[in-house]
Amino acid sequence: MTLHILRDDALTVDADRFELRISLPWIRSLPVSSLQDVAVTIDGKAASALPRPAAPGAWWFLQDRVVIEGRQALGDGPHDVDVAFGLVIPYLPGGPDRPLTLPFHERRDLRPGTRTDSVSRDVA
Repeated sequence: MTLHILRDDALTVDADRFELRISLPWIRSLPVSSLQDVAVTIDGKAASALPRPAAPGAWWFLQDRVVIEGRQALGDGPHDVDVAFGLVIPYLPGGPDRPLTLPFHERRDLRPGTRTDSVSRDVA
């Protein structure tokens, strides 16, 4: 069983920026570089957001989350958050000369909060 991509404490805000923590929706750990084409929409508007750079060769373990950083001011109330991305599965063929890339998507109402103590750590 995999975790939800967006957990209750996934969204944090600070003045003119936000962080969105996404969980790995796969059954095995993968290199962080497997994350492709991240798109974030908040309250129906596309957000300019990118994954926080990771160390070369970094791994995304099942309990960990990748941090997506955005430069956009958000209010304190709940927000309709939508995240979509591709996940390259390097050990499964997606064709004769490329690995399998799976699309993932989750939409959820999230209320900004503070980072809580968790078994999860930020990968990047």
